[in-house]
Amino acid sequence: MFKSLEDLISQAQRGNKKIYEVMIEQEIELNGTTREQILNRMGRNLDVMLCAIDDGIQGVKSKSGLTGGDAKKLQDYVNSGNSISGEDFLNGVIAAIATNEVNASLGIICATPTAGSAGVLPGCIHVLKKKFNISYEQQVNMLLTAGAFGFVVANNASVSGAEGGCQAEIGSASAMAAAAIVETMGGTPEMAGHSFAIALKNLLGLVCDPVAGLVEVPCVKRNAAGTSIAIMAADMALSGIKSKIPADEVLDAMYRIGQEMSPTLKETAKGGLAVTKTGENYRSILLGNG
Repeated sequence: MFKSLEDLISQAQRGNKKIYEVMIEQEIELNGTTREQILNRMGRNLDVMLCAIDDGIQGVKSKSGLTGGDAKKLQDYVNSGNSISGEDFLNGVIAAIATNEVNASLGIICATPTAGSAGVLPGCIHVLKKKFNISYEQQVNMLLTAGAFGFVVANNASVSGAEGGCQAEIGSASAMAAAAIVETMGGTPEMAGHSFAIALKNLLGLVCDPVAGLVEVPCVKRNAAGTSIAIMAADMALSGIKSKIPADEVLDAMYRIGQEMSPTLKETAKGGLAVTKTGENYRSILLGNG
């Protein structure tokens, strides 16, 4: 059983295995399940993700009216051929926004690792699916690779915005997704670890300040940012760039920062964007003046 990212990477290297294979073996050992059951469960999760992307791109609206329709707008913009960053990159952003707009509309999503950060990993899967035509099996394996890294995050730090701020949600999701991209694109377990560290470092200190206490503003757009950072971190690691700070130490830093963060910046809607003039106006309109 691996308890740290160093353990996880070492186990994969020693056995000349992919990280997703190490994760499958651990799931079998811990839960007494079979490989087939694990893959079927991950397949169901993937199906939910893919459906959410499709639904969101068609256009959905949240019950509050705060969010919705942006994935469709961005898709239309990409289709115009005028985008600055290009179709490949923006496909991931579109999918991330689409997923979280479905979440805000009370649709079905797969928390990866949380509902508020559920768009990042699907966004990254969508990029590789569109650009490289990765197979369904590879997409399922991406979930398992991300899950292996997420297992360590959840046990050694936190994936809760209420405990660690948005760095624990979008930060964790971005780092997990970056590692999954690297492995899928042929990178080594060590490269996957570096991509995890690079992504998470770029999101340390990110606060959780939901307007009106809803997982909409700024959450939807932060999924877009998290997806962007995951793709960037994966490309950097695949090029041979290494994180000077080991992944486990970056994770520990995230945990300590979360402990030091003010409670007003940890999902209480009492700080940051939530208490701007406009944020307070939205809260008053949606929730009343109490």
